[in-house]
Amino acid sequence: MKEFSHIDPQGNPSMVDVGDKAVTRRTARARSIVVLNSDIMAQFSGQDIQTKKGPVFQTAIIAGTMAAKRTSDLIPLCHPLGMDGCKFSVTTEGNEVIIDCITSVEARTGVEMEALVGASVAALTVYDMCKAFSHDIVIRETRLLDKTGGKSEFHHVP
Repeated sequence: MKEFSHIDPQGNPSMVDVGDKAVTRRTARARSIVVLNSDIMAQFSGQDIQTKKGPVFQTAIIAGTMAAKRTSDLIPLCHPLGMDGCKFSVTTEGNEVIIDCITSVEARTGVEMEALVGASVAALTVYDMCKAFSHDIVIRETRLLDKTGGKSEFHHVP
């Protein structure tokens, strides 16, 4: 039978013990892409989309940051981390909103789940704030782009 990292010998869910791992600087960058239609993009003015609820991208950054900090409350068996940093980049290319979330921590375990949750919730916030204009919105992808620190590194090659 295959061994799983989050299953104990009795077959019960179990959080991995990271106590013996070295504390290192760990970073992760995740991306979500939201595709908006032309009705919504017509509301774009310079740096953000303004709605009755407020500035979309600024609100998405706040929501994504809050979610990244609460990742262990949302993902079972995920270690709670006191993140050192959580930064966002929100850009547009055509009708796509590209949301990058970069997380960092000095810890025994990585922050890729925090980056993925942050980018995902930021994308969902864009959807929520723009749905008054149209429900024709697609959250196309969420993916890990980079992970550094710990015993393995990852760099997405497009």
